[in-house]
Amino acid sequence: MHREGTVKDVDRPALTLSAALAAVAGFVDAIGFLDTGGLFVSFMSGNSTQGAVDLLDGGSSIALVSAGIIAAFVIGVTAGAAVSMRAARPRAWVVAGSATAVALTAVLALGGDSTLWRVGLVAAAMGALNTLFLAEGRARVAITYATGTLVSLGLGLAALLTGGSRTAWRRPLLLWSSLVMGAVVGGLAHRLGSPVALGIAAAALGAAAAVIALRARGSGLSPRR
Repeated sequence: MHREGTVKDVDRPALTLSAALAAVAGFVDAIGFLDTGGLFVSFMSGNSTQGAVDLLDGGSSIALVSAGIIAAFVIGVTAGAAVSMRAARPRAWVVAGSATAVALTAVLALGGDSTLWRVGLVAAAMGALNTLFLAEGRARVAITYATGTLVSLGLGLAALLTGGSRTAWRRPLLLWSSLVMGAVVGGLAHRLGSPVALGIAAAALGAAAAVIALRARGSGLSPRR
């Protein structure tokens, strides 16, 4: 199933959650980018390219940092997927775990600990967020990376122009716009300092986890769908 179909199949409450978390992902990615001077905590394609170019230019230290961030992101995806496949209320647990990791990062930033450790923790948290909507071993919604969302947007626009669905483009546009706006706000929040900005992100994730848990408890249904 291509990405346009996967985004379209997500219901309205899940889409709202996805948009909110995409905004948080953009917010956090902007902070990570500014803290590291050009690396990302959710955009692994960018880190892969940056690491490869720096390695060719003799910048082995940057290449290693990029590889470490990518590894942390994959570890986060692995952990999030394991929780999603086993836990009774997986989305609440995954988002709560991401909130905890970002909060710990804020504490480390307040103490002046190494940026690399902090970036690795946040990258793992962002990786985990991509496991909230799994189907047949694949992520139905690209929460923290824009490329898949833009592909869905392009497919939706093609459908509109060729007499297909008139609305398929709206949801990927919402997700992409949410991520971009989150990045703008994250860049502004970074001016207050990384500890404050990361604390805001952790609070937003914690609130999202609470809402998910309450909604799942009230509906009496599994939050996987």
